[in-house]
Amino acid sequence: MGPDALPRLDAALAERVLVRFLRDESARVGMSKLVLGLSGGIDSAVAAFLAARAVGAENVVAINMPAAESSPESRADAELVAAACGIALDVVPIAEGAAGLLARIGDATPLRRGNVYARLRMIVLYDRSAAVSGLVVGTSNKTELLLGYGTMFGDLASAMNPLGDLWKCQVRALARHLGVPDRVIAKAPSADLWSGQTDEGDFGFTYDLADAILSRLADRRMPPESVVAEGFPEPVVRRIARMIVRSQFKRRPPLIAKLSQRTVGWEFRYPRDWGT
Repeated sequence: MGPDALPRLDAALAERVLVRFLRDESARVGMSKLVLGLSGGIDSAVAAFLAARAVGAENVVAINMPAAESSPESRADAELVAAACGIALDVVPIAEGAAGLLARIGDATPLRRGNVYARLRMIVLYDRSAAVSGLVVGTSNKTELLLGYGTMFGDLASAMNPLGDLWKCQVRALARHLGVPDRVIAKAPSADLWSGQTDEGDFGFTYDLADAILSRLADRRMPPESVVAEGFPEPVVRRIARMIVRSQFKRRPPLIAKLSQRTVGWEFRYPRDWGT
């Protein structure tokens, strides 16, 4: 797969658009502070840099929330990112809070444990957002969203998401442009939900391969057969196409049963913030 297979990015333009997006959308609802989870990974690092430039580093509340299985290096990388963009970092361990619930669950699979951690982290972020009157900033990129790689009401939850229309390869390009520390850019992407876990290990394919295939299926609207004809492995193309369909429920608001003439999510879907 050559470099032309991947979608490109005008990083300087993306920075201007996303900084303006965060600044305008927070001002629209009268908020001056932004709250985000800073894991030590590249996605949350890029979100932190953008947030600091949008509302000022002093108005960004960044929280690292280690679980029992979290790598110590993740916290160190979060501290590195916070120092690089000038924001303060709060550390709120969630291991103790998770322990009681996990004890009742019993023999939970790594996936179930990971979902508990992801949702506890969002409890922490939304509680802090209420305390400081700030908006929670999402950190899921477009690749993760289309693959369904995230926890509903966990890491997928946010008030606004500056990364949701950026492929993973574009997040890397933007990270280099913004000055995210090289160590964070180079590390293997991981949700840090259990020991040794990596995103690409979960997928069974690389982010670059996913981006090349997804950008053709989603952006160019190419059928899977045409993507395969370009030389991409058919089993991976077919699997990714199925993942998009199976995870659609994660990308939409809760489906409301229709009883009246104008139902939220059906007819009541105005593309504006106010009015009836």
